[in-house]
Amino acid sequence: MTPESVPTLDPRLALALGTPQHGDSVARRTGRSLRKLTSSAAREVSEETRLAGLLQQPVTTGRVIAVTSIRGGVGKTTTAALLARALNHYRHDPVLALDADSALGTLPVRLGAESVRWACADLAQILTPSMQLTDVTGYLVPVADGGWLLPASQGRLSAPLDIPTYRTVTLALRRYFAVTVVDCESLPGEVARTAMDTAHARVVVAPQTAEGVNGTRTVLDWLGQLPHAALASTVVALTTNSNDPSLALSTALTHLRETGVTVIHLPYDRQLSGGGPIRTDRLGQATRRAATELAAEAMQRAVRVR
Repeated sequence: MTPESVPTLDPRLALALGTPQHGDSVARRTGRSLRKLTSSAAREVSEETRLAGLLQQPVTTGRVIAVTSIRGGVGKTTTAALLARALNHYRHDPVLALDADSALGTLPVRLGAESVRWACADLAQILTPSMQLTDVTGYLVPVADGGWLLPASQGRLSAPLDIPTYRTVTLALRRYFAVTVVDCESLPGEVARTAMDTAHARVVVAPQTAEGVNGTRTVLDWLGQLPHAALASTVVALTTNSNDPSLALSTALTHLRETGVTVIHLPYDRQLSGGGPIRTDRLGQATRRAATELAAEAMQRAVRVR
């Protein structure tokens, strides 16, 4: 039976969002425009070219990048959405954003999907090896800026996503998509642990707080004990979710980098903090740059895995 289409956001709330703020203030944008007159444009172009090369690396089989955190509300889903958008922007082959957080996850909202119909459990029952990409995408949600989305649920309280369903869907869809970005549930959830164990690359989202950094360090120590060098294919996204974080950035970076992982700082951004769909054209410059660098680091690690 075909599921009904369900709005991702109550229309009244969508209307109340209005026009999102720009990630950078007017003063900051004006100052940047003035600095561009004297800064080295060649250096910026060189860095953009380097990151584009990493993001566009060819793959022989579909790569899976799993995103998780120690708890909710730290920017995990936002980070997954930023990764999917960056990969969609730079790559010329299909990219999938897979929502594996069935606890009323917000990935469809963040990616701007107006409604969802088919979910992971629905697709797991109908996938067959004979299906073509055009058949599969008929069950997915097209993302406005490119790429595709598969929700974990229809935004209702329902049975949680289980490990067999997750494995069935991810293994099957790797045939069609060059890269799949998985927005996992928070650790220590069973699906999250399975996703982190089986992914080609991992992104652990850590909030810039003492307990967040401490808990993330515990996760990194666990990854270091997995038998297939999982820590070497892990990147940490350190998120600043307020203008006045309680923990100094230098302290957080130092503590996490002691494990040997690469840490990318995602700065506070007014556009992201407002909730609702992410507007990449209104992100702050530092946020766009950090998201691109994070995606490039994750892709580089995913490609290394055979």
